[in-house]
Amino acid sequence: MASVKSNGIEMVVVSALREEGGFVTISGRVTNNTSGRWIGAEWIGDERELEGNGGSLAGASLMDGDGKKRYMILRDTEGRCLCTKFQGGVARGSTVEWFAQFPAPPTGTDKVQLQVPTMPPATIQISEG
Repeated sequence: MASVKSNGIEMVVVSALREEGGFVTISGRVTNNTSGRWIGAEWIGDERELEGNGGSLAGASLMDGDGKKRYMILRDTEGRCLCTKFQGGVARGSTVEWFAQFPAPPTGTDKVQLQVPTMPPATIQISEG
């Protein structure tokens, strides 16, 4: 489990599971400790094809430092991320659960960094599913 904080937002990673089919599902929770509603707009990333994802984890990526590779969040055929969309935002003081799916790093790579825009990197351990 990993926890990172920035600007009143706390992101906790509860699990990172390597699944059959060649992807990793990461899940956790985010808590809004700011003075107002948080919509997650800064987490969508700045890639043009991510523009339709609204407040979501669309800008997240996994970094494999040993393999020197970056894995971008998976998307469906319409460009929507395979991740939580914070529909309506997160109220002040509230906690919500989230998930995000990525291509799996090679077998044997079990430690990666989850990178989410505006947040410090979180080193996480991938479990076998």
